[in-house]
Amino acid sequence: MPRAEFGTPKYIANKMKAKGLQKLRWYCQMCQKQCRDENGFKCHTMSESHQRQLLLFADNSKRIIDDFSYEFAKEYLQILRRQFGTKRVNANRVYQEYISDRNHLHMNATRWVTLTGFVKWLGRTGKCLVDETEKGWFITYVDRDPETIAREEKKNKKMKMDKDDEERTLEFVQKQVELAQERGLTKNEPVYTELIRENEEEKLKLDLKLEPQQKKDVKPVVFTQLKRSLDEGPSKSTIKKNKTENRKKTALDEIKEIEEIKKEKSNRKDYWITEDIVVKVMTKSLGDEYYKQKGVIREVHNKYVAIVKLFDSGRKLKLDQEHLETVIPAIGKLVKVVNGAYRGETATLLSIDEKKYCAEIKIASGLLMGRTLSGVQYEDICKLNEEQ
Repeated sequence: MPRAEFGTPKYIANKMKAKGLQKLRWYCQMCQKQCRDENGFKCHTMSESHQRQLLLFADNSKRIIDDFSYEFAKEYLQILRRQFGTKRVNANRVYQEYISDRNHLHMNATRWVTLTGFVKWLGRTGKCLVDETEKGWFITYVDRDPETIAREEKKNKKMKMDKDDEERTLEFVQKQVELAQERGLTKNEPVYTELIRENEEEKLKLDLKLEPQQKKDVKPVVFTQLKRSLDEGPSKSTIKKNKTENRKKTALDEIKEIEEIKKEKSNRKDYWITEDIVVKVMTKSLGDEYYKQKGVIREVHNKYVAIVKLFDSGRKLKLDQEHLETVIPAIGKLVKVVNGAYRGETATLLSIDEKKYCAEIKIASGLLMGRTLSGVQYEDICKLNEEQ
């Protein structure tokens, strides 16, 4: 009987019947043909094409079975790696995902008779970590990709070497506390215990004895001490203090202060990123590979978006300024004022006050060259990229 022509009702009915998985015992792996019933499979085995495939299999059966086994293991591990990664998963669940493909390679064509034997082989060869439970065999994929191994080593190395400033400060404070406890400089904290009355029937009595206040005896001032203090006069510290308190602001000082306030209002913006400054990536949405990585801003788009080129990998990332943080360099290095009254000026870092999170800088160029500014917040200055 000839085959139904394309598009005819018979052709569509045959396609609908062939859709989905069929019985495995009516499938011929050598010919890659699925039969719908026993009669169809019997007719296929008696066909000339099937006989030719059997002759080819008889010539080199071991090589063909090895090829089928290699292809089956490769596709199985690909599904495990792509869908489940390095998570622990039931082996049968992965197998169900594998056989959902209608054109998959069947296990009865490989060297393994059952899925259990295949899972044990994965464990022996080190491709997966295998363990048996009451719910069946569970496997965990072992990723031996050289790029993955190199990435993990780089990540571990970065975690050891790249410590945040806050962690360093906490470690320093902890060490100081331990040293003080060893030397006995810290006082022992009081121990509070629960109030327990021995005799519950005993009544509490308050015995208050108020004594009249006595006048304190006023000791006479020795004349010699008074004379010595008059002869010596006031100390230098008191003189300096009185001078600073009594000194009044001049008109020039008031004008300078007004100008500083005007500058601060006009130059204080809600955006601070600019080109050629070193910043730190502070978002985890891109993954741990880029978290706390440092780079230089190459371009600025729409005042709030920066193109950052990372120092370690050389990759370029497009990030919003909310995901970036300023970097404070070592003392003596150049910084750029990115916000505030002196926005855009280049300065030299003189000192850092870690308690108040501020720094002292000295303008290094321009009309204000040589001017020293103190109390500048960390957010208003950033390290300047000197390797341009």
